[in-house]
Amino acid sequence: MGAAEEGVKPGTQGDDGHGTRQARGEDREFLSLERELSLLLRRARASSGEMARQVHPDLEPAAYGLLVCLDDSGPQRATDLAAFIGVGKATMSRQLRALEELGLVAREPDPADGRAWLIRLTPDGRTRFRTVRAARRARYVRRLASWERTEVAELARLLGRLNASAEN
Repeated sequence: MGAAEEGVKPGTQGDDGHGTRQARGEDREFLSLERELSLLLRRARASSGEMARQVHPDLEPAAYGLLVCLDDSGPQRATDLAAFIGVGKATMSRQLRALEELGLVAREPDPADGRAWLIRLTPDGRTRFRTVRAARRARYVRRLASWERTEVAELARLLGRLNASAEN
């Protein structure tokens, strides 16, 4: 459908001269969302690398999410961790091997299935991770100090909704 068919006159806002629609009112919110999410994700990647190095200088940034999952949920099978993070078995095996070599995680037999193994944080891994996580949370509190608690809760709710929609 060309600009004229949409009720946009050639040469006016909404027409790029080729008869195609430019971003209009209904698209501005999504363009703004894309811009803000891109900035947030770029900053999050940089922050993730910094946090990983604070846990251990040799920790890969991608492995930080595994520590989050293990701290939040307790011991997990490698297949469950791979599904949660969204990586294949080979990548998960490599990341877990690296975490074991750093002394941050350990394997233990799964009491529900003697053939399987569970991955858990070591005491040192838990201490290191929680120290970094507490410092990160304190940064959030400082950065959002001027926000109402209800605004912080609303942001968390909306981000949770966005994350849930990405899982479907």
